[in-house]
Amino acid sequence: MSNVFELKNVFKTYKNDGKEFTALKDVSLDVREGEIFGIIGMSGAGKSTLVRTLNRLEEVTSGTVKFYDKDLSSLKAGELREVRHSISMIFQGFNLVNQRTVLANVEQPLRIAGVPRKERKEKARQMLEIVGLSEKADVFPARLSGGQKQRVAIARALAADPKVLLCDEATSALDPKITGEILDLLKKINHERKLTIVIITHEMAVVEKICDRVAIIDDGNLAEIGAVRDVFSNPRSKAAKKLVFPANPFDPSDPSGKVIRLVFDGTQSSVPFIANLVEQTGLKVNILSANTKSVGGIGFGQMILELPESEDDQKTIIDFFTKGGLSVSEVV
Repeated sequence: MSNVFELKNVFKTYKNDGKEFTALKDVSLDVREGEIFGIIGMSGAGKSTLVRTLNRLEEVTSGTVKFYDKDLSSLKAGELREVRHSISMIFQGFNLVNQRTVLANVEQPLRIAGVPRKERKEKARQMLEIVGLSEKADVFPARLSGGQKQRVAIARALAADPKVLLCDEATSALDPKITGEILDLLKKINHERKLTIVIITHEMAVVEKICDRVAIIDDGNLAEIGAVRDVFSNPRSKAAKKLVFPANPFDPSDPSGKVIRLVFDGTQSSVPFIANLVEQTGLKVNILSANTKSVGGIGFGQMILELPESEDDQKTIIDFFTKGGLSVSEVV
C-alpha cells in the first residue's frame, strides 16, 4: 500500500507583531492509499493547520510534505494546481452558493475546469445520485437541511474525481443522527470508490465510527498515532486518554481511591469476569460506568471500576483482569 501523504519533521510558525507562535512542532506521519485517516485534537491543537499543509494552503516553516512522493514545496504554480485538482475538501460550513441550485453547486468545480455544459450536468447528476439527493437537483440550498447541505458539499467534492477527500470538522454542525448518516455515506464512498479520506475532528466518536488509523495532535505535537482499535483499547499518551476515556463517570466513593478502565472486545463479552473475580479472589469492585460501542467495525465494551483501598488487593485485581486478556488502564 503506497503513501498518499508523507510528512517529515514538519514545523509551522506564525509571526505577528514581532511575536512567534508555533502551531506544528516536528510532526511526522503518513497517510496510506485507500484508508480513512483521522486527525483529532482539542480546539487550538493544530489539526486544521496540519490538514492545510496537505494541499499547501499553508506553507510549512520547515520539514517536508509529500503527495505521492512529490515534495509540495518544490512544485511550480501549474504543478501545484494539478495536485490540488486531486485533493477535494469539505468544511463544517458547507460553503454552498445560495443563489445557485443544488445541481449548479455540484457543477462548480467542473465549470472551473472548463468541462462542457452537457458533460458537467450529467456528471453532477451522477454525484447527486451517489449522495442520495437526485430529487433536489433544482432546489436552492436555503430549502435544504444541514445534512442535505453537507451531502451536496460531498457531491461537489466528488465531481472532480479526486484522489483524496479532506474533511475539516465536516460533521460538527450536525446533530448525532445526521452525523451518523454522513459518516456512513463517507464510509460507503471510501469502500466503493477506493477514495482516501482524511477526517479532522475533535470528536472521538467520529474517529471510532469510521477511521482506520488516527493521529492525535496536542499543542502542535503528534502525541500518538496508530490503528483506531489500538488507541481505543490502550491509549498511551495523556492527550489520547483524555479523548478516549468515558466522560463524566460517577464519582468514586473515595476521591483518593484507584479507578481503572477495562476494555474487552466482542469475543470476551460472554465471559462473566466480574463474577469470576469475586468467586476466585473474594475481592469486589465498584462499577462506576459501563458501555459498548463499535470501533472500526468491531464491538468493544468498556467499564470504569473503583478498586478497594488496599494496594495488594488492587494489584491482585489488575493482574486478574490482565491475565484474562483484558486491556487495563488507570484513570487519573
